[in-house]
Formats: sequence, structure tokens, C-alpha cells
Amino acid sequence: MKLNKCLPILALTVFMGLAAQAQTKYAVINTKYILEKIPEYKEADKKLKELGDQWQVEIDEKQMALDKMYKNYEAEQFMLSEELKKKREDELFIKEKELRDLQKRRFGYEGDLFKERQKLVKPIQDKVYNAVQKIAAARAYDFILDKSEGITIIFADPKLDKSDDVLRQLGVIN
Repeated sequence: MKLNKCLPILALTVFMGLAAQAQTKYAVINTKYILEKIPEYKEADKKLKELGDQWQVEIDEKQMALDKMYKNYEAEQFMLSEELKKKREDELFIKEKELRDLQKRRFGYEGDLFKERQKLVKPIQDKVYNAVQKIAAARAYDFILDKSEGITIIFADPKLDKSDDVLRQLGVIN
């Protein structure tokens, strides 16, 4: 009996939701495409890659030195006294910890690379976001979807892609 009373209300709610959805204006952009067209982003990305590569070389060199220490220890451990074994193992442990700490400091969450990315890329992303907001307000879009990463769109009508409009708003293209 209760179901019979709830059914018309449920149907009305679904109908009103569909009617409201039909009036929704939305657009699709590709932030990856937009960022790749912005020269400042290309420069920032290049600098981040260079820093990352430089720091990776530093880590690789320390890893090679640690590997050499391990091999030497393995070759000599049978000839070492218990005291010397303990000393070498402690040295290896300290070097391994230093290497892990360096990796974390350079590439970890809120590490040097993260901080550099925030410093170099975030202002550019903020400019793009502000341009998107201006376009959304000017054209009365309810939603602007990003099809570059994270959200999967199987099909997007090309006429809905407003990425070039964002680039025009930023003054990157005419």
C-alpha cells in the first residue's frame, strides 16, 4: 500500500530531475592539450624533467656505491671478526637509510620535486582555471568536463570541446 503512494512521488522526482538535466549546459575541455600549448608550461615541464633527471643520477650513483659496499662485504665477511662484521653491517644500514631518505626528500610526497612543481606549474594551472571560469560564466555553462586524465569519456562531440577557447582567453592563440 505504501509503495503505491510513493510510486507517483518517485516518478515525479525522476521526471523533474530529467527535465532539469535537459536544461543543463556543459562543455568539454582537454587540460593536457591546453597546457601543452602554453610556452610557460613547456618551460616549467622541461625544467622539472631536468631536475628530476639530475636528482635521479645522484640517487643512482649512491645506489651503485651502496651495491659495491654490499659486494665487498659479502666477499670479505668470512674473514672478518664479529666486531668488524657488526661495524660493516651498521655502515651498510646507515648508507641504505641515507639513500632512502634522499629518495624521499627528492621524489617523495611533498619532496623537492613536488615543491618545484607547485612553484612552477601551479600558477599556470591557476591561469587556466581562471580562464575556464570566465568562459563558463560568460556562456552560462553548468559543467565543464576535463577529458584529459582521470575522467574517461568514450565519446565527446568535437563541437563541445572548448580547449581552443581557453587558449584564446589566455592569449596563446587567436
